[in-house]
Amino acid sequence: MNRINQKLNEDKKLLSIYFTAGYPNLDDTTTIIKNLEESGVDMIEIGLPFSDPLADGPTIQTSSTQALKNGMTSEVLFNQLKDIRKTVSIPLIIMGYFNPMLQYGVEAFCKKCQEIGIDGLIIPDLPVDVYNQQYKSIFDKHGLINVFLITPQTSDKRIQFIDSISNGFIYMVSSASVTGSSNGFGDTQTNYFKRIANMELKNPQIIGFGINNNETFNQATTYAKGAIIGSAFIKHLSKNNVNKIEEFIKSIKN
Repeated sequence: MNRINQKLNEDKKLLSIYFTAGYPNLDDTTTIIKNLEESGVDMIEIGLPFSDPLADGPTIQTSSTQALKNGMTSEVLFNQLKDIRKTVSIPLIIMGYFNPMLQYGVEAFCKKCQEIGIDGLIIPDLPVDVYNQQYKSIFDKHGLINVFLITPQTSDKRIQFIDSISNGFIYMVSSASVTGSSNGFGDTQTNYFKRIANMELKNPQIIGFGINNNETFNQATTYAKGAIIGSAFIKHLSKNNVNKIEEFIKSIKN
């Protein structure tokens, strides 16, 4: 069973952390991953930086720009992660845009992910229909879960289609804005969380965007299996480098 599915089966609310590979420094990637696991994080999303990150807010865009300047590429990331499964057992997901995958070769990219122990991919700009028709068989062949995003504007029909072709979790974007742009959840978002929960989808949902402290983590996980924190963690790294990661995670979970 894929590590993501194993984790989703655990009787607990899940905390997933996103960070940009190669930030703050090029060689920080594996140190951050190990520190996150030791701090009690359930899943990790490793951001593969891209020059035109449409869904990302200023914090993650800045980290991506710096990571690219530091020399991060798909090849560098794969090389950094080649021995990661000797020390890390929690699910690892690469989140990035489709262009670097195309440049690397989709089949070759997926094969490399399988070899080093990546469990899934999140590709915000890969249309669901295109994935289903052209790439799903490649992902399945290499044991990779592809995680799709939904927003408050996604129709019920579209959500049900995404649910039907998914085999992990659905990434529930809390708002239609970019990452890092929200502080707390109002009635509109809470009603959206309730609406999706009431659809009783076969895949659990994990909520991202706007989760930055214990309060928002608890709000999100009232209605979903887990929550994802990205921008708030990147800001923490910007101030503390790779230090005090456990302190940050404790502040979210306790």
